[in-house]
Parts: sequence; C-alpha cells; structure tokens
Amino acid sequence: MGCLCTKQRIKYENPAVLASLTYFNEAQVEALYELFKKLSNSLTYDGLINKVFELFDYKKDGVIDFEEFVRTLSVFHPEASHQDKVVFTFLLYDLRQTGFIERQELKQLVLALLDESDLILSDDLIESIIHKTFEEADVKGDGKIDLEEWKEFVARNPSLLNNMTIPYLKDLTAQFPSFTMRSELEDDVDI
Repeated sequence: MGCLCTKQRIKYENPAVLASLTYFNEAQVEALYELFKKLSNSLTYDGLINKVFELFDYKKDGVIDFEEFVRTLSVFHPEASHQDKVVFTFLLYDLRQTGFIERQELKQLVLALLDESDLILSDDLIESIIHKTFEEADVKGDGKIDLEEWKEFVARNPSLLNNMTIPYLKDLTAQFPSFTMRSELEDDVDI
C-alpha cells in the first residue's frame, strides 16, 4: 500500500453534511480537513496500520477519502457510543475478517502492540496473556471469540476501550487553532 490518499480525493463537498453524520461540528470538520491534508501526504503503511487502514477504508477502494477519515475518526470522539467503540475494537482484532477473534489473531496484535511500544515480553508471558484472555472471553469454549462474547468481555474489562476515546476531538478547534486559522485564510482551497 502507498500513501493515504490521492490528490483528487483530498477535497470534500460540504462540512455541514459530514457534521450531521458524525459527532463533530462544522468548524471541527474544517479543522480535521487541515489535519487530513497533512496526514495524507505523510503516512505509509506498516504493521498494525494496515488493519487500521482497512477499517477507515469502508468503501474498500484502497483509498481513504476525507469522508471516510472523518466518519471513522468519529468513533474516537468522546460522545461516540460505547457500542460503536466495542464494534470497532472487535473489527480491529478480527484480522482475517471471519467474524471471530482467533488465538493467532490476538497473538499477532499483542506482538504488534508490543513492537510499537518497544516492549519485550517472554514468549511464555505472551502465551499466558493470550490464554488468560481466551479463558475469560471465550465463554462458549469453541476457541474463538465472537462479537457477543467480545461485548461481554469488554463490559467486564472496560479499560480495553481506554484508547478508543481521543479527548482532543471534543473541542478540536480550541485544541488545534492553527488548523482553523489556516482554513479561514486559504480561500482558494476547494472545499
């Protein structure tokens, strides 16, 4: 995979429409547009980012356009529903898109997260984490975790969703005023 988007896909039609579909207001959508333009020119894919890319690319066309970016980022908004966050994390862990989280998928994600964090754990400890997770989450005992089992597991372990809320998204324009200021100054941008 290459860059996050192509030049022709970077513009968007109407911030009011995206605001009505998400937890962002129009000014925040405009600020996100500035962030999107910066990110779209700098991201490449490696490791865990491939799965995140797939979740953002809900049109499945190999490109994350601005609408997909805003709508998916909305899941991380403080006002997004708990249910949306639970489903998103399930989809993130379901690497092979089988409708189940399997042991090998969980192990891949644990290893990727450890790698991203520069943490080193012994193989025995990693296996212990995976075993304990399946012991608690796989209520049916069939060697895989379905969405209902995942919902129950997250209900008992709410800290699993700690990274699913980005507080800055609540008041994006105050947190990143330079995005808003630049947006107001660039009248020639095709919005």
